[in-house]
Amino acid sequence: MKSTSLRKLSQIASRVCLLGFLAMVVAGFFVDYPYWWGWVPLGLWVLISFGGGGWAARAEARGKAGPRTEPVEVGAPVDGRWKAMNSPADKVPSHGTRTYGQAYAIDIVAEPEPDSRPAFGWWPLARRNDDFPAFGAPLLAVADATVVVADDRQRDHLSRTSWFALVYFFAVEGLVRSLGGARRVVGNHVTLDLGDGTYALYAHARHGSLTIAPGDRVTAGQTLGQCGNSGNSTEPHVHFQLMDAVDLDAAAGVPFTWRGIGVPRNEEIFVAGGADRTPTS
Repeated sequence: MKSTSLRKLSQIASRVCLLGFLAMVVAGFFVDYPYWWGWVPLGLWVLISFGGGGWAARAEARGKAGPRTEPVEVGAPVDGRWKAMNSPADKVPSHGTRTYGQAYAIDIVAEPEPDSRPAFGWWPLARRNDDFPAFGAPLLAVADATVVVADDRQRDHLSRTSWFALVYFFAVEGLVRSLGGARRVVGNHVTLDLGDGTYALYAHARHGSLTIAPGDRVTAGQTLGQCGNSGNSTEPHVHFQLMDAVDLDAAAGVPFTWRGIGVPRNEEIFVAGGADRTPTS
């Protein structure tokens, strides 16, 4: 309980520091103050957000139970041919931070055929979501579970798959979304209660696509909605993770393994099908 409270506190402190930095930047146009003052809240934001998991990770490591390290076996959240990116098979935390329970998160993009995704480059500045085969792909329940969160009210934005758009994404959009908290970062999302204190999160779902609601019981392989490009996302893709709490500000990541697939490494192509979601006896 104590480590959970510290994780939530660190998220709040992170947003306060970032807001303080932006406020000082604006104030600098009207008030004369020492230049280095503005870097204090920014430095604190970086330290809290990316400092090896922050106070929460250290407190959790000192706890009696410790963080969960045994992977939970579930089915894949998609069907078809996909490529892994930002995989925990290559490094932990996979996304460079443990915030929002992302320590063991993975991103996957659809590639039904080799080179069927638009390439990253200088032009065009942004692409329509329909240009990406992942957009609209079904999101599937990884196990029999109860829906605890189902939110698909945010818009799908254009891709950020050019160098100019990527700079904008990190320098402006990412910071603004961070101030909005977890919901603005993960975009439209679904959280499933798998039981035994384990929850599955699907992030960046398509606007208006969810077919379930909180309280619904779902079965392994059931369609939950569609892959989209909402929240902190550069292109339509599925962000999937397991965690130990519903509250993203307080959650810690839980390792996963997909039945029949394992944990694909970065750039690894894998094919998911219905059989890998059938629970083993």
